Amino acid sequence: MSTTFDLILKGGTVVNQDGEGRRDVAVKDGRIAELGSFDRSQAGEVIDCTGLHVLPGVMDTQVHFREPGLDHKEDLESGSRAAVMGGVTSVFEMPNTNPLTVSETALADKVSRAHHRMHCDFAFWVGGTRDNVKDIPELERLPAAAGIKVFMGSSTGDLLVEDDSGVHEILSATRRRAAFHSEDEFRLRERLGERVENDPRSHPVWRDETAALQCTQRLVRIARETGAKIHILHLSTAEEVDFLIAHKDVASIEVTPHHLTLTDEAYSRLGTLVQMNPPVRAPRHSERLWWGLGQGILDIFGSDHAPHLLEEKQKPYPASPSGMTGVQTLVPIMLDHVNAGRLSLARFVDMTSAGPLRLFQTARKGRIAVGYDADFTVVDLKRKETIRNEWIASKCGWTPYDGKEVTGWPVGTIVRGNRVMWEGELTGASSGEAVVFQDALKV
Repeated sequence: MSTTFDLILKGGTVVNQDGEGRRDVAVKDGRIAELGSFDRSQAGEVIDCTGLHVLPGVMDTQVHFREPGLDHKEDLESGSRAAVMGGVTSVFEMPNTNPLTVSETALADKVSRAHHRMHCDFAFWVGGTRDNVKDIPELERLPAAAGIKVFMGSSTGDLLVEDDSGVHEILSATRRRAAFHSEDEFRLRERLGERVENDPRSHPVWRDETAALQCTQRLVRIARETGAKIHILHLSTAEEVDFLIAHKDVASIEVTPHHLTLTDEAYSRLGTLVQMNPPVRAPRHSERLWWGLGQGILDIFGSDHAPHLLEEKQKPYPASPSGMTGVQTLVPIMLDHVNAGRLSLARFVDMTSAGPLRLFQTARKGRIAVGYDADFTVVDLKRKETIRNEWIASKCGWTPYDGKEVTGWPVGTIVRGNRVMWEGELTGASSGEAVVFQDALKV
């Protein structure tokens, strides 16, 4: 029998839009060519997936890879290496670099740096500011642009549009779904005195649930006034879950593994290592986030991978920067929740591939279907592993989950038919390319 395909994933349990079941996946020229049962002689390469689950490639739509300008913390190569080591096939990277990603030139520079240097596929959010509003209709449709990202509360970097008029102007110019860091900067400034020197437990007191809720309420109102689509990043409060139930026509919602997994007790255990914006909060918030996840209110997972070196994080609070690693641990942490019965494998797939496809209109990504890119996250649902700092491929070399035992592990990462990670080893040259978006195509 003559060779027909480039690659066959054989004997695995495939999870896609019609459920899950044993079948082979055949790949040709970087795309899925056929699903079914195939002889080994039909492909130049065969990967034995017996006992494994083959999932649509996981997309992490919120990462900070720090290049250019903060390359000592992370760069596009190291961040994407961490991604594929954790089973992630595509990432959307954030604009708060130096220089800021707020122009066609800055975006083109990032694309140039990333092409065939990143190990996974990529897109870049473009920062929305008062100065580039007139350019937004073109900026959000440039090659590799994930859309417009706006910070309404200050975080790492210099991007901040805190007032209603500034946000109104940006949303009036957008046509794609715009993403927001939703914390009320005015309240944060008023409450600076709530921070207690050398006590990171005061972080969620300062950046309280009211700061998050007030900003999200303002944002939804402006979205309705402008007829815009908005995406709330890293939702962290029970109050926002309940508020957004009535506004799913305009607002989509991201939730992070750390807001689902960690609570404020972690400040006593890990100190500034769990300092995040918005903060990890009291258990009632994570419990309501889980309720929202189970009810279908939340749309996607995002890691908000935001690395800092240990010596930076270990500065006394509040001099310590906010942010932690996450892109490499997203899959094992959430698969551990799958094994604990907190969400189904189908819901995990919905939150990591079908959800990003639905919200951001990724072309040929998000499903295991003929004609789609051959992006796969291959996992062993029953493998028990202990997450260790030594496993972390990020330049910063640490994780808040160090020492945590999980059940469920990424075995392989395949990007457009290229096996880039298998059993914890990089197995192919970096070949990352720009994600294409259907709602940014110029016809």
